[in-house]
Amino acid sequence: MTQSTLSAPTAPQPLNGITPISHLGVIRAVGADAASFLHGQLSNDFALLDRDHARLAAFCTAKGRMLASFIGFKRSAEEIVLICDRSLLAPTLKRLSMFVLRAQCKLSDATGEFCLYGLAGSAAQQYLSADAAPWSLRHEGDASVLALYPAAGNSRALWVAPADQQPAGPALSEDLWQWSEVQSGVATLSAPLVDAFVPQMLNYESLGGVNFKKGCYPGQEIVARSQFRGTLKRRTYLVHAEKALALGQEVFSPEDLEQSTGTVLQAAAAPSGGWDALVSMQIASAGRDDLFAHAALSEGQSADAANGIDLQLLPLPYVLLADI
Repeated sequence: MTQSTLSAPTAPQPLNGITPISHLGVIRAVGADAASFLHGQLSNDFALLDRDHARLAAFCTAKGRMLASFIGFKRSAEEIVLICDRSLLAPTLKRLSMFVLRAQCKLSDATGEFCLYGLAGSAAQQYLSADAAPWSLRHEGDASVLALYPAAGNSRALWVAPADQQPAGPALSEDLWQWSEVQSGVATLSAPLVDAFVPQMLNYESLGGVNFKKGCYPGQEIVARSQFRGTLKRRTYLVHAEKALALGQEVFSPEDLEQSTGTVLQAAAAPSGGWDALVSMQIASAGRDDLFAHAALSEGQSADAANGIDLQLLPLPYVLLADI
């Protein structure tokens, strides 16, 4: 399945500047076995990770359901940092630590030791090469600058550095950065949505977040089966609404008012008006023009389209890989 061809609303203002990022935290893995340990726990290849690239990855249950999502990269030969949503950092660190056993790898919450900034437009371009691909990495002294997926045609990057350093550039509001995260089409898992999705339901296989050639990790068999046996029924899509949308809000089709067809993963106010959101929903519903978001239902209650929020499907900024 490929991206939607529907038109977006009026083009928003360009993104340009820097903003501190408060909703993400840092887990640090240090030791001779740090890469091999993470390789055996996450959905991507960390055994062959170099210092010029980062990895998008999922941490899953044995049933292939995501417990957390990470952007991980090497700061040195034996140090890897994992960026994740702060709401998931403590439980994820605790669970990962259970599997370290005899591996020479120490895991810790290093959030307080780093500053994280979002860079957009010229602020990102000053640190990235013109042809920088998403997940490519550049080091500026002690700082690491990671190329992210663009948003609304604007370059974006993540700055990770010791807490006393910050990048140069004009100020950008964190609200605009949150909107750019939605527009990029790359969902970051947060606490309310734990244990609900296999990585492909967040398009991670299309974003380089799943390596199907690596060895085993928790949930690997389920994730592979979803890909190769054609059992995947959900993908993540970009939508627009005139009213506010909320994390975890359910999406319905008039075809079935009792069972939701999707869930809002992330949402943010759009600078040109209304709200944009990432929704993981049934592939079969993606072509409909009558989808609507609704508040949580009580037991035995049905969704009411008249009181719902109409959704418009927008093009993703990347192509979804075809099912195998």
